[in-house]
Amino acid sequence: MPAIETQMTKKELVNKIVYIALRVLIVLYVVLLFLPGINPARITSKINRNLSLFTSGFFYKSLTDGLGRSMQKGWIPTSTIRLTFIASMICCLGALCAGAGGCLSVGNNKLKRIGNFLTFGGGLVGAVSIFGIRMAQNQLQALVDANPDWADKTSVLNPFGITFFMTLASAVALLSIVTFATTPAPAKDEKAHIEPKFQLFLMFLPFAVLLFVFAYLPLWGWRYAFFDYSAGGTLSMDKFRGLYWFTYLFKNAATAKHIGRVMLNTLAMSGIGIAFSWLPMVFAIFLSEVKNPHVKRIVQTCTTVPNFISWVLVYAVAFAIFSSDGFVSSLMMQQGIWDKGKNMLMSGEHTWLKMWAWGTWKGLGWSAIIYLSAISGIDQQLYEAATVDGAGRFQKMWHITLPELIPTYCVLLTLSIAGILSNGMEQYLVFENPQNTAAIEVLDLYVYKIGINGGLIPLSTVVGMLKSIISVVLLFLANNISKLVRGQSVV
Repeated sequence: MPAIETQMTKKELVNKIVYIALRVLIVLYVVLLFLPGINPARITSKINRNLSLFTSGFFYKSLTDGLGRSMQKGWIPTSTIRLTFIASMICCLGALCAGAGGCLSVGNNKLKRIGNFLTFGGGLVGAVSIFGIRMAQNQLQALVDANPDWADKTSVLNPFGITFFMTLASAVALLSIVTFATTPAPAKDEKAHIEPKFQLFLMFLPFAVLLFVFAYLPLWGWRYAFFDYSAGGTLSMDKFRGLYWFTYLFKNAATAKHIGRVMLNTLAMSGIGIAFSWLPMVFAIFLSEVKNPHVKRIVQTCTTVPNFISWVLVYAVAFAIFSSDGFVSSLMMQQGIWDKGKNMLMSGEHTWLKMWAWGTWKGLGWSAIIYLSAISGIDQQLYEAATVDGAGRFQKMWHITLPELIPTYCVLLTLSIAGILSNGMEQYLVFENPQNTAAIEVLDLYVYKIGINGGLIPLSTVVGMLKSIISVVLLFLANNISKLVRGQSVV
């Protein structure tokens, strides 16, 4: 009996280890779909090097961008590119199928068995599809062998990703067989079940993937800060400049002065926003005191809708009101107050306050939503007890509602301090003009100008890196201050 128990324990240990390895491979299988540097579908240098396998498999136009003339002349057959596109799509679907199987592997034995079939199918389909990409690459190579003078026109590549993805997909399929063999068969009446903690994890997983793709994966672009890079170029060690672009910000006196003015604008406008960050909370408190549900709903709708209006349309509204031919100028001239219309948008006076006012108008209702949610969660017995004690409406607001909202406000304030260098770009870009550009240019707009308009991608990357690092430092600093003052940590 002890021998049997020992044998079962070893089998379970092997099963656990193999499952861990399988899940790691599945994560790699899915994540690498989005990395351009390992794209197996780039079988010719004519295909954009910035395309990932996911883009190659779901966006045919992106895959064929730049291949138009080569495909028209027959140097790169259309059938070959279509085969590459279809094979890439099937590989992506196989990876997603394997990912679904990996998610099911956290359930009971019944779900694990179903997950084994999905991971095996995903790995097998992925390996076969990569073989299809290899066939497309061999077709191009055979065409070049038959027509040696087409070598430069076809530019056949043998991407490392073909071998890597084929090995990875095959390993996923192989390990799924091992896990199937080591997983006990479910009972006939066993129902599919996942523990609550794993259910929560699976609910969080899609957001974690999106966070990785859009927040952490772009950090790979920080390497541009150490090279002389221009759009469409390549990175090579002969273009490596080290910390040159970091010191460039301070070596050039004009650049240092410009950045100083930009930082002043950024900190000033962010500081004004932080100083008045209590407005959404106060607005939510007063809105919650409105007893008429129809009036309350109308006010909340009217103050929330501006958040969904783009800044371009906001500027159009501002232009219709404050331009030389706008509503205000027309009214003033009709009343005889002004002799001619005035374009108040072109004025460079009080730019910081104007931008804060437009931002507050646009985001006040939206920012108040989280406070309204917090108010709805306040224990109503507190209000009932205050009513018994003779407290009036304003006393309840001051002694109950406001103190209950302070923790929420502190969390949002901490995040605002961490993002003090991130004002956004759209608002300042549309409102910028020659009269106010000195006061309206914030850090995000400056990065846009030097990166897109000026072509200094390394310099804009350096500024973005420093901004991110400073934001993280400010986040932990504000958190420590909150812990000292309130005795509670935010992060």
